[in-house]
Amino acid sequence: MQEHILSILIFFPALAAMLGFVVHKDSARAYGITVAAVEFFLSLWLWKMYDPMTSGMQFMESAPLISAFGINYLVGIDGISLFIIILSTFFTMIGIASLTETRRIKDLIITLLFLEMTMVGVFAALDAIVFYVFWELSLIPMLYIIGAWGGPLRIYASIKFFLYTFTGSLVMLVGMLFMAYFYFQATGQWSFSLLEWYRLILPANFQMWLFAAFFLGFAIKVPMFPFHTWLPYAHGQAPTIGSVILAAILLKMGTYAFVRFSLPLFPDASVAFMFPIAILAIIMIVYTAMVAYAQEDIKQVVAYSSVSHMGVIILGTFALNVEGISGSVFLMIAHGVVSGALFLLVGVIYDRRHTKLMSEFGGLASVMPRYATIFGIMMMASVGLPLTINFVGEFLSLLGFYKQSHSYTLVAGTAIIVGAIYILSAYKKAFFGPVTKEENKNLKDINRTELYGLIPLVIIAIWLGVYPKPVLEPINNSVEAIVQLMHDKAQTPEAQKRIPNLTQSDSMNSVQEAH
Repeated sequence: MQEHILSILIFFPALAAMLGFVVHKDSARAYGITVAAVEFFLSLWLWKMYDPMTSGMQFMESAPLISAFGINYLVGIDGISLFIIILSTFFTMIGIASLTETRRIKDLIITLLFLEMTMVGVFAALDAIVFYVFWELSLIPMLYIIGAWGGPLRIYASIKFFLYTFTGSLVMLVGMLFMAYFYFQATGQWSFSLLEWYRLILPANFQMWLFAAFFLGFAIKVPMFPFHTWLPYAHGQAPTIGSVILAAILLKMGTYAFVRFSLPLFPDASVAFMFPIAILAIIMIVYTAMVAYAQEDIKQVVAYSSVSHMGVIILGTFALNVEGISGSVFLMIAHGVVSGALFLLVGVIYDRRHTKLMSEFGGLASVMPRYATIFGIMMMASVGLPLTINFVGEFLSLLGFYKQSHSYTLVAGTAIIVGAIYILSAYKKAFFGPVTKEENKNLKDINRTELYGLIPLVIIAIWLGVYPKPVLEPINNSVEAIVQLMHDKAQTPEAQKRIPNLTQSDSMNSVQEAH
């Protein structure tokens, strides 16, 4: 079983989803929770078996698919993908356990299980075509979730989400085909294996065009400014579970792909585009924070907040050093935990009041004290309060980019303060002051089922804020391997200067320690 653990993790939810068609609708919820829990514990077993001191790929599996063109079923994980897979299985379990939807519940659970297969597949795939297939398949369940269970504008939101991401993906596919062609030109054989592509050293001018092709697909998925306009609609119209999965997992596909594809394949282009992308990231942080401050809908505040924090992840990724990239990967996990929790919390109050307008709330802290406490903790984590999970990722991301540019980092760090302003403002409007609406005076506080979903998220947000080593160390080891690969492949003097040589640094540190 250990040899095929990744294949089991990928395809078990899909098999269970197909079997779910014969499950009675009254048992569908219990069935979904059971399947998702088994998948989550399998991912924890994967973590237990994982060697944190090894930087390379582990649990690799390979089988030929189209041998003539070098397309193989090739999967494996390292410290970067391990914890995002665990995050995917965890939020699928939490999401199904927290479901309050009553319409066609069986169909929704089957859709979520199919979506879980695509998410795990994306983060485990090491063949570009297999990656692309899982990447595109993830659009279909989310399109269905928004379109079938969303709000009044759900059809518009779901189609806009699909068209944006699908268009970017087609350009990315063209880039993948060109990469395979370059590999064929260099070796005489076709291959879509990422591990084989890592050995290629492409001319700098070709890197620019290929980087741009991959960038479009990844940037729309993040979504980076100015491709972000589909996200507020998707969040605004999606049911709670759709927003939770979208914010916690699906957005991370774009940032993960930058680390897995763009940086190691195109190191010279990554350096050339470093500062233009940093400018876009800073605009994301500032612009969406200001838009969030102007919102009256608390779900839209969380949605724009999510985009703003993704800007910090992008900034850390394109620091192109171990501190920045490790911080960005850790922040992917942190952002998933915090934003997922906030969308769950918004869903709690929406189920009771059927409105998301902050003007309809006020004084909730006195009516729902447990709810207000958990919301407050997750909001503090969202603004990066020390000893909470976001602080670790944001600090490392900014520290990494500080090594590249003091001024850019200062602007980005200052902009993050705006996040504290709109988050605290939203919290004040919703939870403090007198209870002015009659409908709010008898609201029920958070119940046991909702607590089961939220308490683990609070624990994780504080635990990894206080002691991030269990997650950060495996990430760091894998990131070091990527950074060294980038340095070894760098051709331009600027790239060799910007990307650190870790082998040289380690030897210098050893000399200093010896002295």
